[in-house]
Amino acid sequence: MGFARTCSVALVGVEGVVVEVQADLEPGVAAFALVGLPDKSLTESRDRVRAAVVNSGAEWPQKKLTVGLSPASVPKGGSGFDLAVAAAVLGAAERIDPRAIADLVLIGELGLDGRVRPVRGILPAVLAAADAGYRQVVVPEQTAGEASLVPGVSVLGVRSLRQLIAVLTDEPVPDEEPTEEGRPDAMLAGLLVPGAGIGTGLAADPVEGPDLADVAGQHHARRALEIAAAGSHHLLLSGPPGAGKTMLAERLPGILPPLTRQESLEVTAVHSVAGILPPGEPLVRRAPYCAPHHSATMQSLVGGGNGLPRPGAVSLAHRGILFLDEAPEFSGKALDALRQPLESGRVVIARAAGVVRLPARFLLALAANPCPCGRHTLHGAGCECPPSLVRRYQARLSGPLLDRVDLRVEAEPVTRADLLGQGGRGETTAVVAERVREARARAAARLADTPWRVNSEIPGHELRTRYHAAPGALVEAERDIERGLLTARGLDRVLRVAWTAADLAGHDRPDHQDIALALEMRTGVARGVPVVTGGRA
Repeated sequence: MGFARTCSVALVGVEGVVVEVQADLEPGVAAFALVGLPDKSLTESRDRVRAAVVNSGAEWPQKKLTVGLSPASVPKGGSGFDLAVAAAVLGAAERIDPRAIADLVLIGELGLDGRVRPVRGILPAVLAAADAGYRQVVVPEQTAGEASLVPGVSVLGVRSLRQLIAVLTDEPVPDEEPTEEGRPDAMLAGLLVPGAGIGTGLAADPVEGPDLADVAGQHHARRALEIAAAGSHHLLLSGPPGAGKTMLAERLPGILPPLTRQESLEVTAVHSVAGILPPGEPLVRRAPYCAPHHSATMQSLVGGGNGLPRPGAVSLAHRGILFLDEAPEFSGKALDALRQPLESGRVVIARAAGVVRLPARFLLALAANPCPCGRHTLHGAGCECPPSLVRRYQARLSGPLLDRVDLRVEAEPVTRADLLGQGGRGETTAVVAERVREARARAAARLADTPWRVNSEIPGHELRTRYHAAPGALVEAERDIERGLLTARGLDRVLRVAWTAADLAGHDRPDHQDIALALEMRTGVARGVPVVTGGRA
C-alpha cells in the first residue's frame, strides 16, 4: 500500500483555491478512479497521465489506484491538474520520494508523450498558492516568466515529466528538443483561446499608436477626453457620423498613464484566465482597450459561458477602457447590465455551478449618433426621422445608465478650416499624456492616505464633507439641483469632474470655473467656459 500527496490550484473566476491531490495504491484489480468533483476535461486526465508516465520511462502501478482532489466541494476543471496527479501517482508508487512533493504546488497539462503543456491562469493560481503559504511551484517552462511575477515564490519551469522526475530524484536532467527557430510552438496553443478576446487588445505604445493630433478640430471633445483620462471619468460622445467620435475614443488609451505594478498584476491575471495573454509578454503594463461589436450579448459583456462564467468585456477592460461604438444599437439588457459594475468596480455573476466575482473597474466610453440616420443635429442635412423615432432612439441609453456617465459631450461637425488644417494641428498624444500624468500625481498625493486612487472613486459623502470646493463655487450647481437638472448622484459626479479639472489646471481646490466646466460637460448647458486647445481655461 502506497500513499502520496501534493497540491495544485483550482480557479474560480480569477480567484484560486489550493487543492490537495492525494494518490492511494491498494492491492486489487488494476483500476484508476478520480474523485473530488472533477469535470469532463479533468476526468479525461486519467488517460493522459497514464500515457505520459509510461512514455516518460516510468512504470505504471498495476494496482487499484484512487486519486482524490480535496476539498471535494470545490468544482474543479481543466487540464492543469495533470502534472500534480502524475506526481502524486509516482510518489505513491515510490518512483519519487513522497516527501519531496508534499509541499509543492504543480500546475500544468501533460501530453501523451510526457511533455508539459502550458495552461491559462498561471498568475492567479500562483498568487493563490502564495497567499496559502506555499513557496515552491512547478509550472510549464513557457509560463515560468508569468509565475515569477509573484514575489516570494520559487518557480521551477519544466518542459517534460521526465525533467520533473529527474529534478525530484537528483538524477541528471535530460535535455528536451527545443522548437526550431522560426517554427510555431505548438505548446503555446493552450495559452490562447480563439474568440475569447471579445474585441479586446492591449493599448499601443503612445509613440507608435494613433496620435491625438490627427483629430481635426473638436477642441471641446478633446478637453473632455483629457479630463476622462486624468480622473477615469465615464464619457459619452454624441454627434453626427464623421465628426471623429471613434477617432477620439481610439486615442484615449494613449493618454492614459502606464499601469502600476498592482494594476498590472490584476490585468495580467484576468487576461491569463481569459486566454488572451500574448506569449512572451507575461506582464501587461499598458491599459487594455476593449471595443465589442454592438451585436454583443449581455453574457459577452459581463461574463458567462457553460459551467462557471468566464470573464466578459467589462473584466477584460479592467483598469482600461471599454468603448461601445454605436451605443444605442446595443441591446437594452446588455447596456443596463453595465450599471452595477460602473458603481462597484466589480461584477458578481451567479450561476447554478457557483458564484464568480470578477474585477471590472474600467473607464466607459460611449459613442452615439443623434438619430438612426445621424443627421438630426445637422442644419439642412435632410433628416427624415420623425420626432417620435428620434426620441425612441435616444431613449435606448436609459436614464439610470446616463446618470452614471460623468461627461456628455457633443462632437460638432468638422469645419472646413479644421479639416484642411488652417486652424493648426492640435496637441499630440505625448503632450496631453504628460499633463494627464501630472494631474494624476496631484490626485495621488491628495489621496495618499485613502483607499482611492483617482477622483472618480471618491464617495460622494467624502466629497461633500472632506474635500471642499472654493467658497461660493457651488452656487450654480445648487441652482441646477433645484431646477431638476441634477440628481444627487449627478452632483457627486460634478464634484469629481471639478476636482479633476482643478488638478489639470494646477488649482488647490475647484473654483467657480472648474465647477462651471463640470456642469457644462454634465448637463450640456453652456456656462461661458472658454475652450482652448491645450485643455486649460
